[in-house]
Amino acid sequence: MNNVLLLEDDAILSKEINEFLIRNNYTCDYFYDGSIALKKFSINKYDLAILDINVPGISGIELCRNIRIIDTKIPILMLTAFSEVEEKVSAFDKGANDYMVKPFHFDELLARLKSLLRRSETPQLTSDIVTIDDLVIDKQKMKVSRAGSEINLSPKEFKLLNILANSGGRVLSKPQIADMLWDYHIETNQNTIEVYINFLRKKIDKNFDKKLIQTKVGFGYYLKQDEIN
Repeated sequence: MNNVLLLEDDAILSKEINEFLIRNNYTCDYFYDGSIALKKFSINKYDLAILDINVPGISGIELCRNIRIIDTKIPILMLTAFSEVEEKVSAFDKGANDYMVKPFHFDELLARLKSLLRRSETPQLTSDIVTIDDLVIDKQKMKVSRAGSEINLSPKEFKLLNILANSGGRVLSKPQIADMLWDYHIETNQNTIEVYINFLRKKIDKNFDKKLIQTKVGFGYYLKQDEIN
């Protein structure tokens, strides 16, 4: 039985989610304050976290960042009333896996939780190290370097780079990237993917003459691959 940490300061919604999870064979500890939730997370074992953003104590985004420091693999679902691209980017940069906007259907919440847990339990069979030209991606250590210089990426930027690298030079559309970048189908717009591509380009290509991240106008994006090991 999977144990869920829930951070939600709406007492009625928190109780409803807790009861729904229990009916579906989950256990749940729910908190209204981010600081208290962090203390509990540091001493208890959880299989998944659901975090609202605007709560007393530390915010859900700050809690997400702290959780990711403690546990790099636990699935994290952000649950919030905000739907702006900036809020999504901030949450994903801190290590969130998925994002739901209130109001939502509980059946969709359950589907996303199941999807997150399945993905976290699926062993990764791909090679740990991918080399493309002078770009080196170490999947096990979650490190990236180009021409010998290490590049710091957020969790979502790292995942996006891996998606492009694993495509073998094939062009990926924005909807295809979105489906792989987020752990369950998420309502987003074209600008969200463009924002992440631009973030990645600034870190991967900006200081180099050879640009690896390519755009095929009207189709999508791909990683130029002259050599892959």
